[in-house]
Amino acid sequence: MTYQETLQWMFNRLPMYQQQGKTALKPKLDNIREFCRHLGNPENRIRTVHVAGTNGKGSVSHMLASILQEAGYKTGLYTSPHLKDFRERIKINGIEAEEDFVVNFIKDNKPFLEEQDLSFFEMTVGMAFDFFARKKVDIAIIEVGLGGRLDSTNIITPEISVITNIGYDHTDILGDTLEKIAFEKAGIIKPGVPVVISEYQAETFPVFRKVARDNGSELFLAEDLSLETIESDLLGIYQKKNIRAAIATARHLKRFDISEENMLSGLIKVVQNTGLKGRWQQLRTAPKVICDTAHNAEGLRLVMHQIESEEYKNLHIVLGVVRGKDLNSILPLFPQEATYYFASPAISRALPAEELRDHAQRYGLTGNIFPSVKKAYNDALAKANKGDFIYIGGSTFVVAEIL
Repeated sequence: MTYQETLQWMFNRLPMYQQQGKTALKPKLDNIREFCRHLGNPENRIRTVHVAGTNGKGSVSHMLASILQEAGYKTGLYTSPHLKDFRERIKINGIEAEEDFVVNFIKDNKPFLEEQDLSFFEMTVGMAFDFFARKKVDIAIIEVGLGGRLDSTNIITPEISVITNIGYDHTDILGDTLEKIAFEKAGIIKPGVPVVISEYQAETFPVFRKVARDNGSELFLAEDLSLETIESDLLGIYQKKNIRAAIATARHLKRFDISEENMLSGLIKVVQNTGLKGRWQQLRTAPKVICDTAHNAEGLRLVMHQIESEEYKNLHIVLGVVRGKDLNSILPLFPQEATYYFASPAISRALPAEELRDHAQRYGLTGNIFPSVKKAYNDALAKANKGDFIYIGGSTFVVAEIL
């Protein structure tokens, strides 16, 4: 198969959470363990950092990868979901896995994948571990897909674990309280492996402290770090917490020689070193256009706060979401004075634009519906003046279509 045919087989044959939602999940680690045994247990041949959390885990993962690259280490980076190309999920020093590797990996393992009926995520986790082991990376940053305890990435024993902000997301799977969600995230804490918690939250910190104590794991709270203002090329105000988490993790990462200078240069070169997209990313200047992948209440609250600090004449918001989002917690965060352009991202899990508009109207958010995200964005561009501000978001998949 060609690369595109291989991807089509992967997407069609195997359930994928971002398309199907909860029905695509296989909440057991048996499959991924069996697959990794089939591959020769590549996860045991690489050193890793494991990163979980509701918000910030992607940014922290990229920050850590950039810092380690600046320190001269061959650094693997596994993240999800991808925005444009599947290979964004698997990188070494910012360079995506080769198309040939993806094609050959599927070809070589296709009988096993079909027989065992692995999920899309299980398959890609095994692929990443195999790639990093073959390429002999010095270390790999592994971002949890969803939750932690039963996530396919959770068969590694990392050098250090990191847990970022905890919020209400995927409550149908992880639980309906912050304590329950924190327990699932805390599942990545391994016996004797230190863990960094990015911020203190009254509901979640006792959960992490107990699990760390039960595992004999040293716990560090990044919030306790006394830091001067540190610059990063990730421009969102909300990145301050993530910067602290990245620095705390780098400082406590034993067996690796990382200087303060490596940390500073790594943080200012995250996009350059890793290719991260969609975090308060500016696409145009006049009008100013920003896209951001924040998609739950905690993330969107921070983004809306940053929009308030911007100077503009008129505000335009291109908005789309997926089904299952708690619109009653998300929509009140959006400003009523904006003009809205409602659209559905082009995936089966998308909430129809009409439903989003009707729900938004209950909160005083008004605007038109569009048949696609691109048409919504183009209409916003056509109506905006040079001094206006356009925000694009609500879902990772909305941002992906614009990028």
